[in-house]
Formats: sequence, structure tokens, C-alpha cells
Amino acid sequence: MKEGLRIIIVEDNVVVKEAFTVYISDLSKHTVVNTYTNCEDALSNLLIDRPDIILMDVDLPGMNGIQGIKEARKVLPTVNAIVITVHDNSEVVFDALCAGASGYITKTSSHFKILDAINEVASGGAPMSGNIAKMVVESFRKTTATESPLTSRETEVLNLIAKGKSYKDIADTLFVHVETVKSHIKNIYFKLEVNNKAAAIEKGLKNKLI
Repeated sequence: MKEGLRIIIVEDNVVVKEAFTVYISDLSKHTVVNTYTNCEDALSNLLIDRPDIILMDVDLPGMNGIQGIKEARKVLPTVNAIVITVHDNSEVVFDALCAGASGYITKTSSHFKILDAINEVASGGAPMSGNIAKMVVESFRKTTATESPLTSRETEVLNLIAKGKSYKDIADTLFVHVETVKSHIKNIYFKLEVNNKAAAIEKGLKNKLI
């Protein structure tokens, strides 16, 4: 971990934002190079601030923090984002992690926990509050325990679709007729409750079916 990390804070609660700034400035070697109350302003200055880490709230005026993380990583792919929020429900957690968040800490965490999270992310870790980590583990267990609605052959077909193979390519690979491939795809759409390839692939990946 390199010392003297550059940090920006995106938080619309001024009291919380200032408290984070004081914690980091007084208790670590890191520098808060800027603070913002919305994502739009933070994004417009991202190439000027050049942060190593963004502390990001979720509920913000205008663009929310999850979309803000996505946009920030488009501009600075190497930037790390730690979500610090009051939310600890699974949907928000996983949306944030899928957006590219490197860590997820609730605002009830102590300032020492927040500083530890910054250092952990800088060292390549993925810090989470205890309750968040437990939620992630439980969700993973449920996902991996879920049986696929697809047959093994339908799973093969979906994997080949995900690789960009045409119907003919799939038929040749599996040594079956093109009409058989179409039949499999029809069944896949029905079982996954989708109506096109992109949606089938997205759902297959999301539910760890492929």
C-alpha cells in the first residue's frame, strides 16, 4: 500500500462529510483532496482530483452513488470506491458491488473502521461491515444451492450463445440439426422467462447458470 493516498468524499450530509474529512486528515497520512455533495460535480473534476479512493454515499441529489461509481470507473478505471451509507439491504449492497465498489461500510461504523477500510482497499482488500459480509456469504450460499432450471444440453447451448456462436456453429459443435438448436433456445427462453439472447445471457450470468 502506498502512503499518502488521495481521497475524495461524495456525501450530501455536510456534517458527515466534514467528520470524514477530519478523521482522515487528523488520524492518517492520507489527503482529502476534495469533497462534493453530488456525483455530477465530483465526476466533472475527477481528472483534476485524480483520487486513489472515493468515499461514496448512495442517496445523493441527482445521480445516485451507485451510478456515480460506474461513471467514475469509466473515467479512472483504477480508482477504488468505498460505499459508506445507511443502507444495509441486499439489493443496494449487490448493486454497489456490481457497479465496481471495492468495499461497503455502513455509517454506523466507527471512524477507525472507516480508516481501516481505506487502508484495506489500498492493499487490495475488499472491506465490509460485519453484517454486510454475512449477507454476502448467505446470498452466495443460496445462489450456489439453487438448482438450474436448464438441462445440461440447454446449459451447453446457453454457454455457446454467450460466446457469440451462431445457430449453425452451435449445431456443428453439438453435432445436432439447427432446428434442434432452435428448440433448445426456445426452451431456454421459456424457462428463464426472457425473449432474446441478450436477456438470456444476462440472466444466466446473474444466476450463475453459466
